[in-house]
Amino acid sequence: MILGAVLAGGQSSRFGSDKALAALGGQTLLARAVASLEAQCDGVIVVGRGDIADRPRAGMGPLGGINAALHHAASHGYSDVLTCGVDCGGLAPQTSADLAPAPAYVADQPVIGLWPASAGPMLDAFLAADARHSMRAFAAMIGARPVTLSASPANINTREDLVAAQEHLDGQ
Repeated sequence: MILGAVLAGGQSSRFGSDKALAALGGQTLLARAVASLEAQCDGVIVVGRGDIADRPRAGMGPLGGINAALHHAASHGYSDVLTCGVDCGGLAPQTSADLAPAPAYVADQPVIGLWPASAGPMLDAFLAADARHSMRAFAAMIGARPVTLSASPANINTREDLVAAQEHLDGQ
């Protein structure tokens, strides 16, 4: 079983306001991310707000959200976790299939990945170590492979990115 996890604990500093609540295509970015995971996962949680807190604490970046999701998944019978940032604008319906088997991540957006729930203890140790805590370093540590998707999801960090994503949607 796959648990979908929307990483929504960021501070949206480049965006200027809570980007989870920004609208794209008539839906908030949070609603779009949740819906895209619901279409391909057995359950969905929002990490960093609402459902579950980052682990070991807030302010750890996406790895804190992924760590919380991995532990939640392992304790609730899920084998894998499909993660995406709230700012991705939603994932294509075949993303989990494109990334299978775990561990794998989207080459140009490593926060989007399919991770084995069993990797939680390894991520605990990684985050406790006095080392560089990057997505790619964690991915390398667990042997995750980068996957290039035929169409990369949006990466909405600024208001200009949101406008460009809306224009892309309008042009489809």
